[in-house]
Amino acid sequence: MIKINQKYPEFVSDAFHENKIKKVSSKDYKGKWLVLMFYPADFTFVCPTELGEFADKYGEFKKLNAEVLSVSTDTAFVHKAWHDYSETIKKIRFPMLADPSGKICKSFGTYIEEEGLSLRATFIINPEGSLKSYEIHDNSIGRNVNEILRKLKAAQYVAKNKGEVCPVNWEEGKKTLRPSLDLIGKI
Repeated sequence: MIKINQKYPEFVSDAFHENKIKKVSSKDYKGKWLVLMFYPADFTFVCPTELGEFADKYGEFKKLNAEVLSVSTDTAFVHKAWHDYSETIKKIRFPMLADPSGKICKSFGTYIEEEGLSLRATFIINPEGSLKSYEIHDNSIGRNVNEILRKLKAAQYVAKNKGEVCPVNWEEGKKTLRPSLDLIGKI
């Protein structure tokens, strides 16, 4: 499984995007921040609530030079059918990657072998292709998209401000810390 600060595994996949089925490559996103959101399956219960929230906040991700890619083990044709059926999914403007073989899920460590599905997981990758944050949890627990945006902003802040770190509950515009070896003995 990929670890923090390692390069992410490259991939090529069919995707449903802009009302078409097309090929998408991870190389298409070099130089951008990337948010990969893995989810179990289309036509389920928690998944549309998350994908709908990502769709509603997609403009905020784009303003941060980030692309969102959703990934499930469904085919691109199932993504299209879900899009055509659901008003919530019709709002999606980001690529919905198809991973029916589970190859992408396996490379990120989210694949549930006995179910052929992915765990619910989010990976934040910097423009150089290194993993900066990830979260994997049980499929019965939905994500907090605002927290993912906060983590993305924090990762971008520390990338631009070498030597600074973001403390607990950091929000954009709040104070950061500048660790010093002199302070360690005082803590």
